[in-house]
Amino acid sequence: MIRIERIWLATEPLDMRAGTETALARVVQVFGAAQPHTAYLFTNKRANRMKVLVHDGFGVWLAARRLNEGGFVWPGREQGTQRELNPEQLQALVVGLPWKRLGQDAAISLL
Repeated sequence: MIRIERIWLATEPLDMRAGTETALARVVQVFGAAQPHTAYLFTNKRANRMKVLVHDGFGVWLAARRLNEGGFVWPGREQGTQRELNPEQLQALVVGLPWKRLGQDAAISLL
């Protein structure tokens, strides 16, 4: 339904009360612009909630996910304000798995 070609993760937390306009403003602030067919991921300070803003070429979609237990594996700011993910890393991230350990071929390469 929505074509996503690139996936970007912001390392600084976002207030989960933020709506579409606030999330879009944060995308512009962190990434410079909302590019078509791109997903932008944000989490709260506790990393147990995530918001995803997707620009589909015509408008924007905003989705939210919450984990009942545990948290999302989120990089710190020491690695910069943004990080690009591949689709396999995104799939691992949204279920709370250690996505940073996935290599290019989706093989786990670090223990």
